[in-house]
Amino acid sequence: MTSTNQPGTNAVPLTVLTGFLGAGKTTLLNRILSGDHGLRVAVLVNDFGSINIDAELVVGIESDGDVINLANGCVCCNIREDLVTAVTQVMARPEQPEYILLEASGVADPSGIALTFMDEDMRDRIRLDSIMCVVDAEQIFAAPEMMELKLRQVAFADLLILNKVDLVAPEQIGRIKAWLDDRFHRYRLVRTSLGNVPLEILLSVGRFDPLQLEAISPIEDSGHSPDCRDHNCGHRLHYHRQDHAQVFSTWSYETTEPLSLEAVREAAQKLPASIYRCKGFLHTVEEPGRPVILQVVGKRVDIVVGDEWNGREPQSRIVAIGAHDGTDAAALRQLFDRCHVEPPQVFAPPAASSRMFALS
Repeated sequence: MTSTNQPGTNAVPLTVLTGFLGAGKTTLLNRILSGDHGLRVAVLVNDFGSINIDAELVVGIESDGDVINLANGCVCCNIREDLVTAVTQVMARPEQPEYILLEASGVADPSGIALTFMDEDMRDRIRLDSIMCVVDAEQIFAAPEMMELKLRQVAFADLLILNKVDLVAPEQIGRIKAWLDDRFHRYRLVRTSLGNVPLEILLSVGRFDPLQLEAISPIEDSGHSPDCRDHNCGHRLHYHRQDHAQVFSTWSYETTEPLSLEAVREAAQKLPASIYRCKGFLHTVEEPGRPVILQVVGKRVDIVVGDEWNGREPQSRIVAIGAHDGTDAAALRQLFDRCHVEPPQVFAPPAASSRMFALS
């Protein structure tokens, strides 16, 4: 692939991957990183929780220094300064990246991120190449109270990647298309499974139109996306005004004691509906030498055995993200505490009898 910079500028192109919790952003990111594009890529991974599970799920990176971890907040609001600092550090490296990928938190509003890179201090160094929204074909209509945010993520993207189409019937695809058609005049949609999208579509397209951001003020007034047709739809897209800590809550769990894989699966299936996403690495008694990757999106629970621990201490690290008042820390801890495997009991042999018997 040829140089990504526009003629006459040294600005490095940046692509933002957005989409609601569990849509498949990390899978798509890994698809890009493992592709044959020949670019020197820097990766920024933002996770709303205090433990950045997504950063550890990124593959195809030669060293930890190639991934910048932005945890415990959202880059569109309460840690935007951290985002600026991270990009500045990336650009100051001896080998400057040729491309930057930012995986946003699943609760992020992409307009806030885009505005960061439109700032005068940033736009001479960074060119916003594209905002891509990954949409979960199976779960898009789940958590209806979050549809405002999902709509906003779609509205400010210039490419929609409808992921996990292999998990749904054609009728669901039709329903999603009708849902989009009712709300937007135009959109680009790519259907895929496991983030399998051609690299030519994903990189170096120079697609993002800054004029999209000029529609933010009308959105604040009317509550509608720039392309929304129905001004009576009732969707007030105002998430960029809020600190996401006031809308969402996060909970984390860590233990070095081995867990029962089947017990974890049962626990994940018992998570309350107020938990939108749960993910993590598990140290299990069934697979002591390898981490087990837990992914929970809505009612779907996926468990996959990963590679070896590679010298890391085996431990379980789990993050749950839910509604602001939807993560009962005590109840969640109790739920996963029950997954601990009790150590086998050791029974001492009975002591030799001291009774004496007379022999006749």
